[in-house]
Amino acid sequence: MTGAGVTAHARLTAAADGTLPLLRGDGPLALRRTRAAGAYSQVTVVGAMSAPLGGDRLRLTAEVLPGAALRVTSAAATVALPGRDAAGATYDTALSVGGGGSLHWLPEPVISAARSDLRMTTRADLADTARLVYREEQILGRSGEAPGRLVARLVLGIGGAVVLDQELAYGPGAPGADGGAVLGGHRAVGQLLVADPAFTDKPAEPLLLGDTAMVTPLAAPAALVTAVAADGLTLRRLLTAGAEHLGVLL
Repeated sequence: MTGAGVTAHARLTAAADGTLPLLRGDGPLALRRTRAAGAYSQVTVVGAMSAPLGGDRLRLTAEVLPGAALRVTSAAATVALPGRDAAGATYDTALSVGGGGSLHWLPEPVISAARSDLRMTTRADLADTARLVYREEQILGRSGEAPGRLVARLVLGIGGAVVLDQELAYGPGAPGADGGAVLGGHRAVGQLLVADPAFTDKPAEPLLLGDTAMVTPLAAPAALVTAVAADGLTLRRLLTAGAEHLGVLL
């Protein structure tokens, strides 16, 4: 920890025999092995202190070894808060899944509190025969307050080739974010990314989910569900409906 914020790097590795050869929390990112309801290892990210605050530099690395199955959740929402000065915070997540491996990444939402400034970057690198279910949800402002600034980048690589690289920005300094082409007045936004080798022979079918969500097949064995909503509960329902369309259990 420094005067400018906290620097922390948590790491975990899942093996095919159901063990977790590496499970190491750091700073505000505490990692706990929790009971799984299926044939996979499960880890829950627990906030050991308020984070991310302005100036924090957080990183979480998860590796799924060939043939392993891992599910990662979080104990509560992550609330981005302002720090003592105007410095922004970063939260980087690096995911890798080996051949025949499976990763379900299903944290609770990120809440962008007023005056906060957070840049999130997630990169997932998959082997050709790996599977990924990745959900992210952002709530723009707590009840009755304006949101902070939030920038979220998501990169997906399959077999060494990048098949998705997108960045979304919301809040102060993000021109057009409130317009009809982006949020349209909504304050909850999220996406569900599903990569599965089964989509190679039978690509996902596009589907409109009401007026504010859509399932979109990618130019790869993967599909992306995107949604905006008035609140987090409605957003979760839309993403879950997209998962059901794709044959995925969350």
